[in-house]
Amino acid sequence: MVSQYEIILSPYKRGFHLITSKVLEKLKELPQSGICNVFIHHTSAALTINENADASVRADFETFFNAIVPDAFKGFTHILEGSDDMSAHIKASILGYSVTIPIENSKLKLGTWQGIYLCEFRNDASSRKITVTIIS
Repeated sequence: MVSQYEIILSPYKRGFHLITSKVLEKLKELPQSGICNVFIHHTSAALTINENADASVRADFETFFNAIVPDAFKGFTHILEGSDDMSAHIKASILGYSVTIPIENSKLKLGTWQGIYLCEFRNDASSRKITVTIIS
C-alpha cells in the first residue's frame, strides 16, 4: 500500500533546520513495517539526515558548505536570481532532494541521534513543499 502526504513548510532562514517533528505530525499512522521517503520540490534547498542533539552541528554544516561553495564565486554565470542562487543549486545537488527511512514497529527507524533536516540555502527563501511517501 502507498500513501502520500504533502507538507508546506513556512519560510526558514538560511541554515540547517530540524523538521522531523513536522514530518511526523503530518503522518496519520505508520504501517508496522515499510519505508518512508521524504522529497523536497525545490532546487535551492535539500534534505539530509544527521545528528539532532547538538545545535553546533547545524552551524558547522553551514560554515562548511559556505566554504566549499561560496556565494561570491566569480565563475558563476547564473546570477539573475541573486548571488546566493547558483551556490544554493550546487549545495542542494550535493546533499540531495530526498531521504528514505525504514519503518519498523510503526515508527521511523532513525538512529538515536538522527533527525531529518531541511537545508535552506537561500537568504530570502519562500515556503517549501515536501511530499512524504509511505510504502508498506
